[in-house]
Order: sequence, then structure tokens, then C-alpha cells
Amino acid sequence: DDSSVAPFYRAVAAAGGDIVLNGHAHFYERFPRLDAAGNPTPTGMREFIVGTGGADLYPFVAERPASEVRWNEGFGVLRLELAPDGYTWRFLAADGEKVIDSGADSCG
Repeated sequence: DDSSVAPFYRAVAAAGGDIVLNGHAHFYERFPRLDAAGNPTPTGMREFIVGTGGADLYPFVAERPASEVRWNEGFGVLRLELAPDGYTWRFLAADGEKVIDSGADSCG
């Protein structure tokens, strides 16, 4: 939702990108596939915000309409396993044992 990065997001979408990774906001949030305007679509890019690496975590101020999963209760890491035709993800709490979010998707 930062207009200053919109040109980068549109360029990646135009190039056929499948995943966008962000880390500036200090929490975890996952979005469904989105088009270049940020609207859900089956052919867009899935976005992950993973800012849970050690700095103070942020509270959630407002819920974004397309948000699927949000977590700011502790530090954690996103594990991506990439394959030629898709990927899986697992977001793990810092203890490495609690799975907060997981899933799989195909690549375009």
C-alpha cells in the first residue's frame, strides 16, 4: 500500500512474477494472488510480509481487505521450498516448532 513502490510491483507483475517478499513492516502477513492494482486474482502474485527477524514488532493498525493471515505475536521465519512448477511455504515461530502458516501454490 506504499505508492512509492507501486512501479516496482507493476514491473514484476508485468514480467510474470509469482511471489513478492517484503520485510520492512515488523510482522508477518500473507496475501492471496494480487494483480498490479492490489486486487485478488487467480493469475497475480502472492505477497508475503516477513518482518519478524528480531526488531520490535509492530501492532496491526488496520486490516487490509485481501489479507489472509496476520501474526505479530513473536519472531519467526518464512521457509520457502521452490520447485520448477510451484512452491510451498511455512512460517515458523522462532522456536522452530510452532507452524503459524503454511501452504502451496503453482507458478505461472
